[in-house]
Amino acid sequence: MKILDFPDSVRDRIVPKVSGTYVYRCLACQASFDVGKLLYTCPQCRSVLMIEDRDWDRLKKTPGPQWRQIFDYRAMIHEPALKGIYRFHELLGAILPLEAVIYLGEGHTPVVQANGRLKDWAGRPFFFKNDGQNPSASFKDRGMASAFSYLNDLITNQGLGHVLAVCASTGDTSAAAALYASYFIQGVTSAVLLPHGKVTPQQLSQPLGSGARVIEIPGVFDDCMKIVEYLAEQYPVALMNSKNAWRILGQESYSYEIAQVFDYNVTDLVVTVPIGNAGNITAVMAGFLKLYDLGIITQLPWILGVQSHHADPVYRYYLEPNPEKRVFRPVTVRPSVAQAAMIGNPVSMPRVVQLVEQYRSIGGEKAVQVVQVTEQEIMDAMLMANRNGHIACTQGGECLAGFRRAVSQGLLPEGKVGVLDATAHALKFAVFQEKYFEDRFEPEFGIEPKMELQNRPVLVRPPEGVPCPRPGTAMDSESFRAFVTATGDAIASILGLRP
Repeated sequence: MKILDFPDSVRDRIVPKVSGTYVYRCLACQASFDVGKLLYTCPQCRSVLMIEDRDWDRLKKTPGPQWRQIFDYRAMIHEPALKGIYRFHELLGAILPLEAVIYLGEGHTPVVQANGRLKDWAGRPFFFKNDGQNPSASFKDRGMASAFSYLNDLITNQGLGHVLAVCASTGDTSAAAALYASYFIQGVTSAVLLPHGKVTPQQLSQPLGSGARVIEIPGVFDDCMKIVEYLAEQYPVALMNSKNAWRILGQESYSYEIAQVFDYNVTDLVVTVPIGNAGNITAVMAGFLKLYDLGIITQLPWILGVQSHHADPVYRYYLEPNPEKRVFRPVTVRPSVAQAAMIGNPVSMPRVVQLVEQYRSIGGEKAVQVVQVTEQEIMDAMLMANRNGHIACTQGGECLAGFRRAVSQGLLPEGKVGVLDATAHALKFAVFQEKYFEDRFEPEFGIEPKMELQNRPVLVRPPEGVPCPRPGTAMDSESFRAFVTATGDAIASILGLRP
């Protein structure tokens, strides 16, 4: 659709202009710093940062209904910079010119309703938002589109020299960072640190394929994170983990897309996300709070965070009902199929604490809840989802298991509808499906496969004396007919077919 065909009330707002005054705001000491340079922690107190628009109130001059029109009409145009997360430019990167935007197809992933069988199994209606259909097959592309667009602006318009982008990862972050870095013709290269033996072969292949320097170290993700934090403090590198406030900013787009899909009526939704480094739940809450503040939505949806019992520091923190008595304690993680969430000391925990308090002050105490699930529940839920038309990863299984657990515990009243985050594509975690089907899980996972969820191929050979095709050897018509008849009848018997 052409912009000239749009209503006068929104026509000149469809292509956004650069606006706003962005700063890094420290969550602890409230100091602010210029975003014209790379910064990840507060220089004064070392706490984490958030991006703040000091001119935010200018956006309030536009009524909420008009914002809805702007975003909805903007979805109809074909400008690449506005087809991804920057459809919501004013909320995400108002200071970035559109020519700085890196768009690789991220954002606007489908929201797929659960069928009747899966709805009954979970106990409530719900949808999966399939973020595995992003270009690197995970939700991390949202944050990378933001972080690398910001880098592009620094390089192109502000004279920043060559940048080495580094990250620690359990798989998805490295794939996304390497992919977006590879898009730059010059100015950016990437290196990723992975815990040796803790990343699936499919995930390992992604940064290698994108040309990143891949470095494996002993330990787990938390150990990799400490090393890249050290590199960011001591050397001129761009840190691409969720400690990077631009990453969190881009991931807010998840909330904006949910609001738009549901015509901005999110009152009865329970947005369910897995908690790993806590960047995603931070971004989801921040996104909905922005929409509420601008009147784009009139009520906040509920947020349900989910953690495995093998990596549950946030769940343990909120077990204490009295906010004044809560003390955050990192945990030593155990092996988890939800590898992206296997983090015992999430760097975004200070952001979570502040945003949960703000969110609950508006939506009530139940507006943000955290539940714990077992590894068994995660695998069973992932397989159950994919058995019913979805492409959920293990983190998506974690969400479904948590949503089901919340329903069974009476945490979600009737009328609430889930929107569950399938953070990555199922194929990234095929190794865990194989282990389940073949009963090869190591004892430390504590997973016992259920026969009704297992599935394995069946090899069919024709009876003795019936010829079989051989590579490079032609069969005469009579022999081939005998092979087809014998094999077809055998398969029909297995499938219970009758002539």
